[in-house]
Amino acid sequence: MPATEPAGTGGAQALQRGGWRRRRPASLALRVTAWVGVATTLTFVLAAWALEVSIEAHFAGQDLGQLRPVAQTLRLALDDAAAGESLDTLRQRFAQTISDHHEVYFRVEGPKGKLLYDATPAGLAARAHAEAASTRLDADALHIWSAGGHSYRGAVLRIDRSTVILAIAIDYHLRYLAALRRGLWLGMLAASALSVLAAWLGVRQGHAPIRRIGTRMREVSSERLDVRLDPDKVPVELAELVASFNAMLERIGQSFERLSNVSADIAHELRTPVTNLRTQTQVALSQARSAEDYREILYSNLEEYERMSSMIADMLFLAQADHALIRPELAQVDLGAEVRDLFEFFEAWAEERGVRLRLQGEELRVPGDRAMLRRALSNLLSNAVRHTAAGGTVQVQLRAQAAGFAELVVENPGADIPASHLPDLFERFYRVDPSRQRKGEGAGLGLAIVKSIVEAHGGSVGVSSAQGRTRFWMRLPSTEATARH
Repeated sequence: MPATEPAGTGGAQALQRGGWRRRRPASLALRVTAWVGVATTLTFVLAAWALEVSIEAHFAGQDLGQLRPVAQTLRLALDDAAAGESLDTLRQRFAQTISDHHEVYFRVEGPKGKLLYDATPAGLAARAHAEAASTRLDADALHIWSAGGHSYRGAVLRIDRSTVILAIAIDYHLRYLAALRRGLWLGMLAASALSVLAAWLGVRQGHAPIRRIGTRMREVSSERLDVRLDPDKVPVELAELVASFNAMLERIGQSFERLSNVSADIAHELRTPVTNLRTQTQVALSQARSAEDYREILYSNLEEYERMSSMIADMLFLAQADHALIRPELAQVDLGAEVRDLFEFFEAWAEERGVRLRLQGEELRVPGDRAMLRRALSNLLSNAVRHTAAGGTVQVQLRAQAAGFAELVVENPGADIPASHLPDLFERFYRVDPSRQRKGEGAGLGLAIVKSIVEAHGGSVGVSSAQGRTRFWMRLPSTEATARH
């Protein structure tokens, strides 16, 4: 039977491989320290190399300066020999040249390689013959040779028909350069180490405000949302981060408060129908009743169920709107036609309350979801009819706005709403009356739904209340309004 791999082993290995691929990024301190270390080391290496090259070029120029007088003297001597000077006299002049320049060695070969004079160390001539002869003594003609355990810098010159090998000992120069190179490398390593240490200490000290901010952030919890950071006590580079953090905490605090209020409102709104259902059921079960009595109790319970179902549907709609899950199916919607249809729907209720309905303004079409816009208009109209006294008129106005917007205003007479309440009217479960008494006005979600629908269409809502008139308006994008302006 083939061996089977334990369950989860492959997943663990895949996770391990995935963990290696998703390796944690290096810390900021390590990155900055590494970059400073690399930059500092490269700077020191380039500086050491440039210093070494400069000193070596200086020594080469110095050696060239000592070889040139010898080459000039040899050139003159060879010219005199060509004019008839004897070989013995020529060799004496060569010997005199050697005595005047103790550190210089040379070898003179006449035509066809005849040796005229040789004052070079053993083996140097053989090394020099490997180089091509030059007619001019300059930096390009110089070479470095090793012979007999010593080093020389020299040149092979062609003077008339003679070959001259010139060399000067450079052991001292090379020892000095080797010592300098060791010193430079040691100094460079020490300076790089000190630079890296200084960079690490600097980064650590520079990150101290970030660590303090992190410590302060860890104090934040659902019970301590009042924690704030002082932007004036952090470096200027972190001031924007601190301001953003404080703003985030402010938004979170408001969200927590709003969530707490919503939870309390939901509990309050559901408590009443549940209490009614329980009470009616207990009463129904307290004694035997007729079928008609049971039917009335069931109808009453059905009304409570429908109220809770409507409230739950509204809360689900608002939850989708909060997460941008509402996607309107756009089509051309005639706002005037929709208002007239709703007037027919609300006509019986409005007549019962002694309220008149009137539409004013021009015909306007907007791109939108017909069902959603009809729901928003229905909420505004029902809210206006509910708060209009008998004999009053609910007026709907349609007008085109500049910048490509269509405006719909629902206006009704009634007591002015205090200005302090106006900004919160479109919040869910909000009521001007803090007593939370129903009195048939609904769950307090209608205006919040209006706001969600209009904002989903790219529009805006607002309210004003003064001089006995309350106006709710909503503005929607409209290509037709743009064409008219």
